Order: sequence, then structure tokens, then C-alpha cells
Amino acid sequence: MTVNVALIGAGSVGQRHASNLRELGVRVASVTDAQPAAAERLARDVDAPAFTDPDLALDRVDVDAVYVCVPPFAHGPGERAALARGLPLFVEKPVGLGVEGAEEIGRLVEAAGVVTGTGYHWRCMDVMEHARGLLAEAPALLASGYWLDKRPPVAWWGRVDRSGGQVVEQLTHVLDTARFLLGEVVEVYAAGVRDAPEAGNRAAGGEPDDVDDATAATMRFASGAVATLAATSVLPAKHRAALHTVSRGLYLEVSEAGLSSFDGTSRTDLACAEDPRVVVDREFIEAVQGRREATRTPYAEALRSHRLGFAIAESARTGLPVKLSEDRTAVGGAVL
Repeated sequence: MTVNVALIGAGSVGQRHASNLRELGVRVASVTDAQPAAAERLARDVDAPAFTDPDLALDRVDVDAVYVCVPPFAHGPGERAALARGLPLFVEKPVGLGVEGAEEIGRLVEAAGVVTGTGYHWRCMDVMEHARGLLAEAPALLASGYWLDKRPPVAWWGRVDRSGGQVVEQLTHVLDTARFLLGEVVEVYAAGVRDAPEAGNRAAGGEPDDVDDATAATMRFASGAVATLAATSVLPAKHRAALHTVSRGLYLEVSEAGLSSFDGTSRTDLACAEDPRVVVDREFIEAVQGRREATRTPYAEALRSHRLGFAIAESARTGLPVKLSEDRTAVGGAVL
């Protein structure tokens, strides 16, 4: 049976998912974007109607699931429209700007009881379970993660009130991987720097950027492990993004390329056998079809990783350490 999907968000990420879904035999039955021209371009490519309003799209076209692939500031309407109709929901990361809106969607997801998936595709790398097995035998004591990249060319990315900043929008993949491999984080402390903020970087026709040029952070896990993080967007091109872990007698490096391990005598390099960006889509469609019980990237997990990214961003902004618990984030002793 062909699965029919409503795609909300016709930017580069939405286009990538549309391509993946077509390769998987899924029909993109409608395309919605706040920019009519963008919606119409992608709609022509997939031979589907274009809309600018998600409620109207879901009222007009019968679908089996919804993909929400919008920038951080645009999350909310698409998710609510899908959940109000009890439709399975895939949401690209990050799942919002701050925590409040994402928490609301999380409650709606729980109430609806629908299948969910999110864009944390690093979890879908086939090397991840091997890494978890190694760390089960030799628990990590130390980790270091980084995202060293250029500034994306879209105008909204450089504004905190549009993207949430680099930690929330990009480093979140590394944060999610750290949680997946090492468990929950209980405390963070971060600092950021902006070079010549009065000038800033400026997208074509846009306002000056106000995101930090670089961020450094520390994290403490419930297990007792500690980690350091670094992110920057000032390079001319993406250099690298990865998570390293140190255990007694074992060193691991996880990146989108795969897994490297070193036990003191030999090094093993395992490449990903399949693109995890495709796997994350396939797993969601299989869950929609009832061929698997759930995805490895449910909304509840994305929400926990989003809380962590937001806590780091808040610590960098306020200069205060942030403690996290299962159901809330506290800054300087105050609950957000």
C-alpha cells in the first residue's frame, strides 16, 4: 500500500526528505510552505498541490502521515494541525526555538498516541549499536564533542530569535548522540563569544547576525561522566562534527562517517553502510505502515535533546550553570 505524506516546509531539508520518500515509494501528496513560490516549485516536482496553510492542506488532501520540515521559528502550526487529526508525525530538528512550544507539542503527541519520528538521524547509523555495546562493557568517563562549520547562507540562521543559535540548530546532533550513548545530562555550563558584534555578519538583505561565533560548554551526566563541547560557525566550510568518548582502555569517535575505536593496541574504523538520512525516513514509514513498533527517533527523545541544547544556550547567555531534570530545565535555580 502506498503511503501518502503531507510535506510542510519546502526548503532544502524538505526537498531532501521529498527525494528520499520518493525513492522509498512514498507519495508526497501535498506541499505546504509559507512562501507560495517555494511551495509551488516543490509541488511541481512531486506532482502535488501546493498550499500555504497546513490546516487547509490537511483538510483538502487525505494523507497517512505528515512531515514538518520548517526552520526553528516556524514550528508549531504544522505539528498542531497533524496531531489534531491524529496523524503520524515526523518533525525535523530542532523542534522549536525555546522549550515552551516544544513542550506543548510533546504533550499533544503523548495525548494523540501517534507514531513519531524526528530528524536526529545520527541515531540511525548502523554503527551506533556497536558503539553502545562497547560502552556498555567500558562506560565512558569523558567525552568531547564539536561542530566546526561555516555560517549557513539562509538569512534566518544568524538571528537567535529565528534559529535559536548554533547550539540549538546544529550542535544538537552531537548532543543527541551524547545522550544516546552516555545517558542523561544533569548540569551544563557554557560561554560564548561574538567577534565585533556591532558589525556582525549579514545575510543578503538581512539584519546583522546576533548568534555567537563560538561556544564552549561542559556537561555532567547522571552516570558521573563529564564532557566538553565546542561549536563555531566562522570557518569558510564545514570542517568536522563528531563526538569522542574516553573509557578505561577504550577511545571512540562517532561522526556521520562512522565509528572509530582504539583499545591501545589496534584501531578499528567502521564506515556507515547506508546513509542515515535515508534510514531515518524508512524507519518512520515502516512504523506508519505497522511494520515496526516505533522509530529510534521519537518526539519524546528529540524533546529531551532540545531541552539540553536550550540549557546550554541559556547558560551561555546568562553566565550561570544550568541544572536539568527529567521534566524541566532550571536556570540559576529558577524553573523555565
